Parts: sequence; C-alpha cells; structure tokens
Amino acid sequence: MPTTHFVQSCPTCGRKLQVRMEYDGREMVCQHCGGDFLAESKSPVDEGSNDLLDRVDALLDSSPPRQPR
Repeated sequence: MPTTHFVQSCPTCGRKLQVRMEYDGREMVCQHCGGDFLAESKSPVDEGSNDLLDRVDALLDSSPPRQPR
C-alpha cells in the first residue's frame, strides 16, 4: 500500500502535521497557528534522527570505561 501522508513539524508552533504526499513541495498554512511553511516529505524530523545517533555515538566513544565491581 503506497504512503499517502508524511509527518512534518510546523516551523512556527512545532506541532506535528500530517501532510498529503500530493502537497509535497507546496506552500502550506498550519491549521493550528496559521504559520506558513514549505511542505517537504523529507522533514527536519527525519534528518534529526541521524544527527541524534551521531551524538549518541560520540558520547559513547568519549565516556570512560566502567570499572568492574
């Protein structure tokens, strides 16, 4: 079954919005706050996931080894 929606956060109020795939690349208006945004199927929420994993890896690499009990 093809995907018909994607989730994107409103850049003004931060709410997660379900946007139809047919509106990808178009100017949209948030129904909650009235803020304008560009609908993009690859949203910053998705890109942030990789950034978060990179930060976790860096933290794990920098932490000192645990001492045995």
